[in-house]
Amino acid sequence: MDEDQGQRGGVPVTGIAALLRLAGIGAVLAAAAGGFAYAGGWLTPDRLSPARLVGQLEANAGPHPGFRRNHAKGVCVTGRFASSGAGQEWSRATVFRPGTVPVLGRFALPGGNPAAPDAAVPVRSMALQLTSPDGAVWRTGMNSSPAFPVRNAADFFALQQASAPDPATHRPDPAKLQAFLADHPETVRALALGRSFPPASGFGNGTYHSVNAFLLVDGAGRETPVRWAMVPEQPFAPFDARAAQGRDAVFDGLAAAVAQAPLRWRLMVTLAEPGDPTSDATAIWPPERRQVEFGVLTIAGVESEDDGACRDINFDPLTLPDGIAASDDPLLSARSAAYARSARLRDGEAKSPSAIAPPAASPRNAP
Repeated sequence: MDEDQGQRGGVPVTGIAALLRLAGIGAVLAAAAGGFAYAGGWLTPDRLSPARLVGQLEANAGPHPGFRRNHAKGVCVTGRFASSGAGQEWSRATVFRPGTVPVLGRFALPGGNPAAPDAAVPVRSMALQLTSPDGAVWRTGMNSSPAFPVRNAADFFALQQASAPDPATHRPDPAKLQAFLADHPETVRALALGRSFPPASGFGNGTYHSVNAFLLVDGAGRETPVRWAMVPEQPFAPFDARAAQGRDAVFDGLAAAVAQAPLRWRLMVTLAEPGDPTSDATAIWPPERRQVEFGVLTIAGVESEDDGACRDINFDPLTLPDGIAASDDPLLSARSAAYARSARLRDGEAKSPSAIAPPAASPRNAP
C-alpha cells in the first residue's frame, strides 16, 4: 500500500503526509515559537526554554549560520499602508488614523533551510513593520494558513521532535508522527483545515492570516478581540508545482510582478463575538463574523536580504503600538521569546549571502 493511503491507529495516514509537509509550519506561525509561560513562570530550563526549542528547530533543519532559525528563506519588501480610518472605532492606535505610513516587510517560507526549493513548501508568510508618524511601531507576522497546528509551545516542541529527520532515512519517522497525531486531535483538524486553503500561485495573490487573536483597545479602554488578514486584490490562482521553474520560482515571480506594478492587499479585521476562542490558534472563528476593512497595503519594492532593510528586523508579534494588545493566546509569548533567541544567535554570526537575489524594483514603484 502507498505510504499516503490507509489508516494507522485510527488516524488517516493522509494526515501524516500533511504533517510532513506542514512540520515546517511548525515554524510557521509560531514562526519559531519558543518559551512558554505558565502561571507567571517559565518552564524550567531542563524541560522547555526558548534555547531548547530553537535548538530543536536548528537540529531539524541543520546549521545555517547567519539565518533565522525558522522562515530562513526570505526576501525584503518595502511599501506603504493607507488607513481608511475605519479602525478608529475600535482602536486608538495612530496607525489606524486616516493617512499613509511606511512599511518594511518580508516574504518567506517556513523552515530553517534558506535554500529549500519553493515547490516543497505549501505555506508562505508575510511579516510587516508599520511605523506611524509619532514613532509607534507595529510588527505582525502572518501565515497563508488560517490555523496553526498546535495550541501551545509544549505541543509545538513535541511536534518538532516528532518531525525530526531519522539519521538513517533523513525523513521523519511516520510512527512518531502518527503517535503525535493520535494524542492531538486538534492538530488533525487544523491540518484538514489547512488543506482546504490551497497555496496561491505566488506570494502576491495569497491571503495572509494573523492566526493568533489580538485585542483592539479604544480611547475608553474597551477591548475587542480580533484576528486580521491581508486579502490580495490580485486574483487568486492555485500553485502548480509542475509548472514552477527553478528552485526560487515563487520568489522570482514576486520580483517580476512588483517590477511590473505594485501589489495590493486589503487589511480585513474580523471582530469576535462572545464565546469565540482567543487562546486556541488551532480553531478559526465562524465565517459569518463581521469583517471591517481597515486600509490597503501596497508593496512596491523587493530587495535582497543581503542589504535589505528587513534583514535584521525581529518581527516579534508582541511589538505592538498603544491601541493593539496581546490576547490570552499562549503562542504569542512563545513566538516572542523564540524570535528573540533566534535574533541573538544570528546577530553573533557572520551574515551568509542570501539564497534569493531579486532584481531591484523599478524606481517608479518606490513607495
